[in-house]
Amino acid sequence: MTLDEVISEFDRGFRSMVGMSRMSRPIPESDVVGEASGGDAFGEEAQLSEKERAHSAGLMRVNHVGEVCAQALYQAQKFATNSPELKAKLEDAAREEEDHLAWTSRRLKDLGSRPSFLNPLWYAGALAIGVAAGRLGDRASLGFMAETERQVEQHLDGHMYTLSANDHASRAIVEQMRIDEAAHAAAAIGAGAGEVPFLVRVLMRAASKVMTRTAYYI
Repeated sequence: MTLDEVISEFDRGFRSMVGMSRMSRPIPESDVVGEASGGDAFGEEAQLSEKERAHSAGLMRVNHVGEVCAQALYQAQKFATNSPELKAKLEDAAREEEDHLAWTSRRLKDLGSRPSFLNPLWYAGALAIGVAAGRLGDRASLGFMAETERQVEQHLDGHMYTLSANDHASRAIVEQMRIDEAAHAAAAIGAGAGEVPFLVRVLMRAASKVMTRTAYYI
């Protein structure tokens, strides 16, 4: 990896942690919001109760943390591989995850909330895991990517069940994220991802539960 690439990745990582990510796609908007508010996807907060708003903010904070971790994982895996093809796949996925970061950051602001105070800790932990996965080889790295995206997709499915039916803005963001994560997993599998051992999958789920339960509040 060249010096310019290292500087670029450092910049992306810093922006991930402080909530200054760039977006290459507009924030998703549901048809319901567009019709009801003239295209303002973030003008519906008055329709949410205080409890609903707090729950949406907690879930958005969890999703934001997940995207911070995704940036760290992809960065570490890009550093570890010598394959230009794998680097390109990781870069494409990371760019879409950066959109997710920007969307969830914006939604948190609209809900009157904030990202997790522990973002630097989450980022450092994910970076270490990504380095470990990358050192196992490209097939294992792709397998880890696929399993991570599958678990995130399931996690987002759960959010769609608990988000208020009136929170169309948050639901539109989560739905597009879910579609993107499924595509990332499929791309990794298509590129030759290896199977992640059962014990590793269990540990990944356990670590995810700790992170999500903590990030919901802190």
